[in-house]
Amino acid sequence: MPAIPNDPVLDSSLAFRREGYEFCRNRHRRFQSDIFSARLLASRHFCVAGEEAAEMFYTPDRFTRSGGLPSSTLKLLQDKDSVAVLDGDAHRQRKRMFLSLMRPERLELVASLAADTLRDIARSWPKSSPICLHKELRGVFCKAACRWAEIPFDNAEQARLTVELGAMIDNAGSIGPANWLARLRRRRSEILLRDLVEAVRAGKYAPSADSALHVIASAVLHEGRPLAAETCAVELLNLLRPITAIATFVMFAALALHEQPGLRERLLADRSYLEPFVQEVRRLAPFFPIVAGVAREDFSWRDHEFHRGDRFVLDLYGTNRDARAWDEPAAFRPERFMRWNGSPFSMVPQGGGEFETGHRCAGEWLTIGAMKATIAVLLHEIEYSLPAQDLSVDLARIPARPESGVLIAVARVN
Repeated sequence: MPAIPNDPVLDSSLAFRREGYEFCRNRHRRFQSDIFSARLLASRHFCVAGEEAAEMFYTPDRFTRSGGLPSSTLKLLQDKDSVAVLDGDAHRQRKRMFLSLMRPERLELVASLAADTLRDIARSWPKSSPICLHKELRGVFCKAACRWAEIPFDNAEQARLTVELGAMIDNAGSIGPANWLARLRRRRSEILLRDLVEAVRAGKYAPSADSALHVIASAVLHEGRPLAAETCAVELLNLLRPITAIATFVMFAALALHEQPGLRERLLADRSYLEPFVQEVRRLAPFFPIVAGVAREDFSWRDHEFHRGDRFVLDLYGTNRDARAWDEPAAFRPERFMRWNGSPFSMVPQGGGEFETGHRCAGEWLTIGAMKATIAVLLHEIEYSLPAQDLSVDLARIPARPESGVLIAVARVN
């Protein structure tokens, strides 16, 4: 077995910031290998991509997410004591709590709420000037998430929460003052949600028994002790923030409809085409580029020996574009999902592996359902066009999106 290629740069962190989503892909192509090593933030990392690598990375209990990401990212996304950084039985118990919220009727409810909220907000959009679809969609999904979770925030508080959640998402890949400010904003959200959890526990507010707020406020540790109210707030944010982030996928769906007009006609004529379309948007949209982990044990892969403490990066962006799994991977072809084998390791926009035993996002089906519901509203109930604008996507920016955020001029809302 050939030696693992090594990026010879003393530290590749600046190159990662410069190249963004393409950092790993550029080196996988250069080395003609789906594994290479590089120093990132002064530590050696093994960077891997592809279906086989994802299966290795998502072997249950092989990696811990704790310590995998820099604190500047972790504290804006999962944060300490959250489900994402737990391991073993503690992780599985917390994951079951999230999966209990993903029953079919709850998934149908959040999709319905997202569609209804989009309809309501769209009626207020001006006909005289374009609106930024991405910004508006964030408000839609944040409001729908609060209603679904039974977070009793008024419109002003929901608007402020939308800004705070957006700051967490937009600055997760940054360092410096913008990241620090986003972390301060997150702290305000955590305090509000912690106080709400304590109000539920004190009997001052009674959400329904199957709501996210009630389920999380009632959660216990595997030792039987109640989950700390601070941790409950973190986990509530770990629902509200990803639901708000669905705005990014729907924005890229609108961009795909603009760039390939034939897709709209196909979707209007064939409703069964909507889910393959949604899946292709998820595959190709630049969401978060990588996931990182630290080995919990010694193991071997492809005749290479790895050791406890070794750091790994799985290239999500590159795996979703791997030509070994996807024919003409750069082409936008929803038809591919009409015959897709459903592998949990080739399609990893929100992580890979199994839901119950691994770190795959518990809200993946929620994302798909909410995307389908809101895209259907855009297709069937809102007549709009895209004025001239800068739709370029800078892949050095994490998370990436069209420069304009996709401006639309609304002609009519049915």
